[in-house]
Amino acid sequence: MDSKLPSSTKVSIARNPNAWRLCCLSAGVAAVILATTAAADAAGDAARGETLYKNCQLCHSVDKNETGPMHRGVVGRAAGTVPGYDYSPALKNAKIVWTEANLDKWLTDPEAVVPGTKMFFSVDNGQDRADIIAFLKERAK
Repeated sequence: MDSKLPSSTKVSIARNPNAWRLCCLSAGVAAVILATTAAADAAGDAARGETLYKNCQLCHSVDKNETGPMHRGVVGRAAGTVPGYDYSPALKNAKIVWTEANLDKWLTDPEAVVPGTKMFFSVDNGQDRADIIAFLKERAK
């Protein structure tokens, strides 16, 4: 070994139960911190999502059909079911419910989720997607 520690100060985790416990405890704490941070990031910020939604308004509105269908009540709704909007046959027959997970996939790459859809816009940044979805869930219900 190339360690700079003298051999008398090296601790063998296999031979030292306390060192093993400390190592496991440290790994567990690190895992909890990482999981908590990732969940917080994925939660989404509805206020920021409202600002980001302005890009969506090139085609969509919360309350009326335009180039794209209205988004009021989109979270939990079956895809292709807004009255008065002319959906692509692919989306009408997709049998998707707009859950947060499905909206995230959709905003990542609509064509991959429903080949043949009219939607061509995507949101590359995961936090931006989470924020837009939070806006739709909380403020466009």
